This record gives sequence, C-alpha cells and structure tokens, in this order.
Amino acid sequence: MKNDAPLSPSVLKDDILEAIAAHGGVRTFPAHSVLINEEDETDSIFILLSGRVKVFGASAQGREVIYNTLGPGEYFGEMSLDGGPRSASVMTLEPTTCVVVAGSKVRDFLGKHPDFALHLIRKLIGLVRHSTDNVKSLALDDVYSRVARLLNDRAREVDGRLMVADRLTQQDIADHVGSSREMISRIFKQLTTGGYIALEGKQIVLLKKLPAGW
Repeated sequence: MKNDAPLSPSVLKDDILEAIAAHGGVRTFPAHSVLINEEDETDSIFILLSGRVKVFGASAQGREVIYNTLGPGEYFGEMSLDGGPRSASVMTLEPTTCVVVAGSKVRDFLGKHPDFALHLIRKLIGLVRHSTDNVKSLALDDVYSRVARLLNDRAREVDGRLMVADRLTQQDIADHVGSSREMISRIFKQLTTGGYIALEGKQIVLLKKLPAGW
C-alpha cells in the first residue's frame, strides 16, 4: 500500500472548508466528549479542524458498533439536514477542535455553493456504499474475514512497514466488526503466533499478507 493514498471523499478542500467555516464558531472539546447523541433533534454540522472522533450507535445495554472514524478536514452531522433526528452518536477520541455551523446556515450555504452541494452528494453516496458493504460483510463473512478486511483497509506504509493507521484497541476492533472482544483476542493471538502481525505499544504492524481464511 502506498503512503500517498488519495484523501477520503469526505475530506473538504481547503477553499470549501474555509468558506463554510466562516459561517460557524470554533469550539474545542477534550477527549471522550459526546458531541452528538443519537435521536437528538439538533441540526448543526461539525467540521473537524484537529483531533479525531468516532461515529457510533449503542444499544440500551451499552453495547456499541462503530460506523466510522473521522479526522481533520472531514465533517459530520449532515444527516440531520432533512429535519429528522440524529442517526448516530459522535464522541471525540482525543482533544478535538471543530467549527460548528448551524443547520440553517448550512442550507443557505448549499444554495449558494454548488461545489459544496456536490461534495455532500458524493459523501452521502459513499455512506450508502459503505453501509451496503457492511451489511453484506455482516451477512456473508465470518468474524476473522471482517477483522482482516479492517486491518488491510487501515494499513499504511510507514518506513517500509505496514502499520494500521489508527491506534485501535481490541474493543475498538470488536465494535467495528460487530463481535466480542474475547473473539478478537483469540484471533489476534493466532495471528501473532503465526507471525502475521505484531503489536508495538498500541500500534498494529502487519508483518506479512494475512491469510484469506482461518
């Protein structure tokens, strides 16, 4: 995998970012702050200037599933622009700075800036594709296959080695793939014993191509 991979389609170009950010206010949040709660009726969007957040859903029993993680230049909260409630919760993973733009100003901005409207359409199409892939994977793939896919998708070449870009805990991975931490622990133990991965602190290193099945 190359280090110069293209930006995520949800990352705003600098000129669009600056233009829409001028309509909002800058706010800074500590790590583990909940910025949006699922079913909230608010409609602001958040543009990330620094830090990282996770977008997730949770059951009444407290079990979580992570839909996505986002970083600088990306934005979230656009699903509420139709007037409906929030479709997911969002929490900071580290100290994070955002520009918060009220929904009314976003809708006005959309009418005057077709480049942002097109970007939003492409992002929403990407979310639908991602959701379709996830449903297919949950229905047809076993847990190991979902873990291998996650690790391969997140791996980046750093100094000639493949490193998983995000510092994911086993619980994080379980929440991403819809499994238990205990199952992820067993898979990691087998991959480590087999010489496929190594753990360096909180960083996962892919030592060789992961097996197609387990």
